Amino acid sequence: MAKECVSLSNSPKDLGPPTEEIPGVQDLEQLLNTGKPSCNHVDEVWPNLFLGDHNTAHNRFDLWKMGISHILNAAHGTLYCQEPHDFYGATIEYRGVPAHDLPSFDISPYFYSSAEFIHKALTTPGGKIFVHCAFGISRSSSLVLAYLMIHHHFSLVKAIQTVKEHRWIFPNRGFLKQLRNLDIQLRKN
Repeated sequence: MAKECVSLSNSPKDLGPPTEEIPGVQDLEQLLNTGKPSCNHVDEVWPNLFLGDHNTAHNRFDLWKMGISHILNAAHGTLYCQEPHDFYGATIEYRGVPAHDLPSFDISPYFYSSAEFIHKALTTPGGKIFVHCAFGISRSSSLVLAYLMIHHHFSLVKAIQTVKEHRWIFPNRGFLKQLRNLDIQLRKN
């Protein structure tokens, strides 16, 4: 299945070297539409990195059972995710990103700070992080993809494929454009 996902174009003239090709937004949406949708409230998408929804975020007992030490809320202050910073007590480090799931919302200013927060959590001994938004599909997945691109030097396609092995995600079109721009920027460095 991974080979099917890497080849995003049917036209041989569009196939350049795989390390240089950055697919367009429509190709990325096609890739996101592959596989079966996950029905879980939370999925481990990278070692000790969990992606999920607000139901799990509001269940402190389940978070405790999972051993979560850090929470990144990609929908802080929005309708479904209004818990205050102290909701989790002193045992969980919390960071809120006030993102709206709208194609016009600029989530890119949060890519690096969120990637650093995720990295800090995963390099803390025994650290486990739960990244969520309302449904765990668009905002939170965009921040997880950015983390994989920034800290693990994945292309956007490889980051999507990696997360999709464990959870169905679908960042909105605006977020995909911003992630694509991040991919372009990171490849220049």
